[in-house]
Amino acid sequence: MTERIPVSVIVTTKNEASRISRCLEALDDFCEVLVVDSQSEDETARIAVRHGAIVVSYRWDGRYPKKRQWCLDTLTLQSEWVFFIDADEVVTRDLSAEVRRIVSSANLSNMAGFFVQGRYVWQGRALRYGMRNNKLAFLHRRRVKFPEVDDLDCPGMGEIEGHYQPLPVETGFEIGQLREPLLHYAYEDERHWEERHHRYAQWEACMTLKNAWPRDPLLWREGAKRLLRTSPLRGAIVFLYSYVFRLGFLDGQAGLDFAKNRAGYSRAVLNLLRNRRTD
Repeated sequence: MTERIPVSVIVTTKNEASRISRCLEALDDFCEVLVVDSQSEDETARIAVRHGAIVVSYRWDGRYPKKRQWCLDTLTLQSEWVFFIDADEVVTRDLSAEVRRIVSSANLSNMAGFFVQGRYVWQGRALRYGMRNNKLAFLHRRRVKFPEVDDLDCPGMGEIEGHYQPLPVETGFEIGQLREPLLHYAYEDERHWEERHHRYAQWEACMTLKNAWPRDPLLWREGAKRLLRTSPLRGAIVFLYSYVFRLGFLDGQAGLDFAKNRAGYSRAVLNLLRNRRTD
């Protein structure tokens, strides 16, 4: 029997009964799976228990730390290495194998964590090209920390850390990049997608107006984000990046629709910024 991967997986949930089974079924190779659930009103917790996950009930007190940092600070885990997964994400066999190789053969003494790409599943198919999200989700719990930013009065995000990355606690730690992506089932319900991204846009606009963004752990990403946040060309740049530079056109109509959607989100943020500056 193959030994389980010595990594603790944490799945953060709230009312994810329709998606949690698919997520958990892909995590059997890991030594433990914890579902940290925010008082779900559906069957999320019961489904998680049936899949053998450890369910931890979480209630946010409206202050820092937020949910992921609370997990790192509070939970008793079998491993110091943690993989944060959302309920709409699926770890592929290839990604599991890559994580196994890293923890079993690599020298991790100077590593704080690894970025993991999200490969979008759009209109029922996994996009091979186009823009992907990339987040520091596979990490050492003692070597990184999520920054505390001035967003507690910003609408849209609430208990979970926003679209920024945890930072190494010491300058000597390095950050790597995994080759294999997660599958990200972000667009299964159009109404839910639009509502969620409206909240994200509100939060992002608030963060920009308050100049509250923390630095990114990678210098080139920090520079790109600074340039794009308030650029009037942001929507066009995002579209061209996804559809042309990242070869999204090779995904056909789905690639075009996805690039247009991402550009639309960028324009929504800019519109919110303009409206709030004139209020």
